Amino acid sequence: MTQEDKELLLLKDLSARLPYGTKVRGFIGEKGECDEILGCVHIINFYAYDCKPYLRPMSSMTEEEKEEYQAFFNYDGVEYPEEYIDWLNAHHFDYRGLIEKGLALEAPKGMYNLNKK
Repeated sequence: MTQEDKELLLLKDLSARLPYGTKVRGFIGEKGECDEILGCVHIINFYAYDCKPYLRPMSSMTEEEKEEYQAFFNYDGVEYPEEYIDWLNAHHFDYRGLIEKGLALEAPKGMYNLNKK
């Protein structure tokens, strides 16, 4: 995978995560490293900010999440319905292997409070 391919993959992934409060680690000039909630400024300037999202590996899925995850496969013949991708993004899962590619950071346990209200 070329650097350009990696950058495009990360850009597409970050854009899809905007509504879900994904946290990113940014490296911003003199400020050094800082963690922030993903925002449009990170998308527009992600080269300058050198940001990496904090994502959860698929292996960190809880039993309750596994049940929710399996429910998406009850659609007739549709492997990845839009709601499925939205659910993965809302739960901050790394379904594209970005951690392994060095494009994302593994979220520390408990970083995302996903308790239902």
